[in-house]
Amino acid sequence: MSTNHGAEQQLEGERGSSVDSVAEQRIAEQLLEQARVDGVRLVGPGGLLAGVTRRILETALEAEMSEHLGYDKGDPAGRGARNARNGHSAKTVHTDLGPVGLKIPRDRQGEFEPQVIRKHSRRVAGFNEMILSLYAKGLTTGEIQSHLAEVYDADVSRELVSKVTDAVVEDLTNWRNRPLDRVYAVVFIDAIVIKVRDGQVANRPVYVAVGIGLDGHRDVLGMWIGTGGEGAKQWLVYLTELRNRGVADVLIICSDGLKGLPEAIESAWPLATHQTCVVHLVRNSLRYSNRRDWQAITTALRGIYTAPTLDAASMRFEEFTDTWGTKYPAVIRLWQTNWERFTPFLAFDVEIRKLINTTNMIESLNSRFRQATRRRGHFTTEQAAMKVLYLVVTEKRRAGQNIAARIPAWGQVLNALAEQYSDRINDN
Repeated sequence: MSTNHGAEQQLEGERGSSVDSVAEQRIAEQLLEQARVDGVRLVGPGGLLAGVTRRILETALEAEMSEHLGYDKGDPAGRGARNARNGHSAKTVHTDLGPVGLKIPRDRQGEFEPQVIRKHSRRVAGFNEMILSLYAKGLTTGEIQSHLAEVYDADVSRELVSKVTDAVVEDLTNWRNRPLDRVYAVVFIDAIVIKVRDGQVANRPVYVAVGIGLDGHRDVLGMWIGTGGEGAKQWLVYLTELRNRGVADVLIICSDGLKGLPEAIESAWPLATHQTCVVHLVRNSLRYSNRRDWQAITTALRGIYTAPTLDAASMRFEEFTDTWGTKYPAVIRLWQTNWERFTPFLAFDVEIRKLINTTNMIESLNSRFRQATRRRGHFTTEQAAMKVLYLVVTEKRRAGQNIAARIPAWGQVLNALAEQYSDRINDN
């Protein structure tokens, strides 16, 4: 009986969703037809949707006034009441659809405090988010000001744009000091280069640590702007910061041969397996070879890193050396230099190998970092750079998207990790 009732509820929900969808479709069609007949634009300043937005906001304001007074407009119950409506005041607010002129209801006692459009506010919810989104995409305050003026006919000063973006500094500080999980299955450490003016414009490395927890979820653990002269001492500062925020153990750390990092890892997490990132190793190999040979080289290298055992990988590397050593000796030296850090990969179960090779998240993040920083050319300060990078990291979260999606088939991966690191996983 309960099963049938549950099925009926689900069917009713689907019907309701279908009805809502049909109603929304009809409204959209009516709006389009009205825009065509009246000869007005659908979006932009003076567009039909801006008019609809005005009606919705004014209706919401009138409803708030009725709730405040305790009776509806024109209701006889309001006769002789202590407080009453007292006309309207004009106000223009900025919305995602452009500037909208509103009639704000007033009460005689001056006690009405609207929540939809708060007193002294000239922007509805979403306007600040739009500024932050543009800032995260690398636009300068001047470019944002021009964009808002051109697209939304909004007269927004550079000072206001700066004030909105500066408001994230506290969030950034809290984010950089938030507590982390006790154990991470894998931590990827990568770097990009940005330009920062410190007396003169100079290249500065930005290091990013992305972790995969034992629950299979990914997270950006930390970001640091380096000084350019990185070594074990500086790296130990970064990793100690992660330890102080709660990271007691890391099973596997993947990086791209960053100077001084191996020594710092051994000091911070002596049991961690430090693995050279295979994706970066292959990509760096292609830098030393001609494009016409890339397909053959990547196929041969795939045979090395997919080998079932270390002996099999060594044999395939010898074959690779015989084929390409004369033409591309730099590629051979690259693999020989990184061989000791590459070989731990060969001892892992296939599920763990797939996990380590899954660098899509950090690659996507770096791509968005580069897009945002390339537009600017350089940053005036480290804080200005960190604000943009932080907004890039949190952009999907602010948009309400799920950024903490679990690794696919995580149960199988965790089983493989448990076989390799049983005591350290079972204890946590």
